[in-house]
Amino acid sequence: MATSTLIIQKSVLKYQEGLYTPGLNGQQQQEDFFFVLFLFIYPITLIGNLLIILAIHSDIRLHNPMYFFLASLSFVDILFSSVTIPKMLANHVLGNKAISFRGCLTQMYFMIGMANTDSYILAVMAYDRALAISRPLHYTTIMSPRTCILLVVGPWVVGNTNALPHALLTASLSFCGNKEVATFYCDIASLLKLSCSDIHFNVKMMYLGVGVFSVPLLCIIISYVRVFSTVLRVPSTKGVLKAFSTCGSHLTVVSLYYGTVMGMYFRPLTSYSLKDAVITVMYIAVTPMLNPFIYSLRNQDMKAALGKLFSKRLSS
Repeated sequence: MATSTLIIQKSVLKYQEGLYTPGLNGQQQQEDFFFVLFLFIYPITLIGNLLIILAIHSDIRLHNPMYFFLASLSFVDILFSSVTIPKMLANHVLGNKAISFRGCLTQMYFMIGMANTDSYILAVMAYDRALAISRPLHYTTIMSPRTCILLVVGPWVVGNTNALPHALLTASLSFCGNKEVATFYCDIASLLKLSCSDIHFNVKMMYLGVGVFSVPLLCIIISYVRVFSTVLRVPSTKGVLKAFSTCGSHLTVVSLYYGTVMGMYFRPLTSYSLKDAVITVMYIAVTPMLNPFIYSLRNQDMKAALGKLFSKRLSS
């Protein structure tokens, strides 16, 4: 593919009668290519994550904190990808690129909220594995059903609390004339670049939000330092391999997720360009799609639960 195909969707934002009007300006072949790509990715994302949730729900052996958190992650991934991809697909099919200003802000709000919720659930999963490996005798007592529910509700509260100020501050900005957005959704960084208002405070708040977003990564690092320090003291090689296999899937997901996030946001606002579209695809679509495969292919219990789920459906 030519380098021009890195432009996923050029969106023209035109403030007219209260509407922001995103429209595709790229070549038709590029538009069709990415339409087919997202049309392929999105159903796989939905089906894969739904199968993870159903398999965990239907198999009593998976009714424990580790898989409860995994089902929560799959649910967030479904919502995360659903915030942007269906709208982009509908725009291409209908040829109507309009989205209201409120709709644009709502999309941005849920993008920030879901991204934060996702990252904090990943941190909860790391804490759960660290606790299971370093304190196995107290694990059941500490990870009570009430604690597990609080550990899932907490990320939702933090995510929405972090998203609200950004949406309110962006709503107060003014946007002048015809502008272009490099991404196919209403992203805070792209919108700030289009504003003709003073955005210094908004930028500071954005980087503060990135700091809040980084807290889970620090928790994950601390959790795995604890895991590795515990595992390295285990005399049995089999025990070491079992511990690493348990954490391997989670580490893969964390690396993929935070790698794309850092590529998008851990740099100055002025450095954004249309070439970031590839990273955007990874962040918005590919990572939520791959998570179910990573966890199911590396986990024997998940394979067994999925096999049991398919056998039930076929027999019925």
